[in-house]
Amino acid sequence: MVSSSHSADASHSTDSVLSLPLAIAHRGLSAYAPENTLAAIQAAHEAGFQWVELDVQLLGDGTPVIWHDAGVNRCSDGRGKLKNLDWDSVQTFDVGSWFNACFAGERMASLKQALELIARLDMRLNLELKLSPGHDAQALVDAAIPMASAHLPASHLIISSFDPQALRLTRQRDPQVHIGLLYDDIPDDWQSLADELNASSVHADWRALTRAAASAITSRGHKLLCYTPNDAAAFAPRWAWGVDAVISDDPAIFSEEDREPTLPNDTTTQGLPQT
Repeated sequence: MVSSSHSADASHSTDSVLSLPLAIAHRGLSAYAPENTLAAIQAAHEAGFQWVELDVQLLGDGTPVIWHDAGVNRCSDGRGKLKNLDWDSVQTFDVGSWFNACFAGERMASLKQALELIARLDMRLNLELKLSPGHDAQALVDAAIPMASAHLPASHLIISSFDPQALRLTRQRDPQVHIGLLYDDIPDDWQSLADELNASSVHADWRALTRAAASAITSRGHKLLCYTPNDAAAFAPRWAWGVDAVISDDPAIFSEEDREPTLPNDTTTQGLPQT
């Protein structure tokens, strides 16, 4: 197990090369373009956001694609589970019209297509490994991690997942990549996994995050990211807890002024969980 105190010559440093912005575009700029598409990546770039968060899964033929759900019903005009579909079949689906008619004809993106676009635009990526029921962690890691690492430098890439085994396999494949532990509620034993994987960051549901958990994470030198706040005013008190970045559908609603220290008589934190 790796100690939480990293030496200067460690093979992977949690903070030395990972520089995060105030806000990361969730599934691309998903407030303004269909989520997890090339259009959403392009929209984030055009709006001035350098970092995007995307989901990757495997189709039944082993192709890694940028997609969140286990099936295609919600975000396309097609039907079926990813594990039962292949690349040729998903390319017949329109994945843009459900969002807005101006995106008609948008197609599901492969991981390779997304990485090529991100690299060309000099962007950065938080890639979430999604393990829907019936999907294999080893197969996903083997398909996605070498490809992601080949397209983007370590400073431009975070690999996150709710699945500890996927993250363990990721660390085996790439000793240098930044790993993010993804949680709904921060468990009591989060630090043991962070030490084991030499994790760079912890990604928490902002609604479930407590001040105590935030303090424990930041005091040990890990970056703290919160998903998916879309109300800047409601989220604002959490900045004082040491949050480094938010992952939002509409990142433009956040500004550096939100992180300025509050006055001693400020009452905006009243009513928020403290432990």
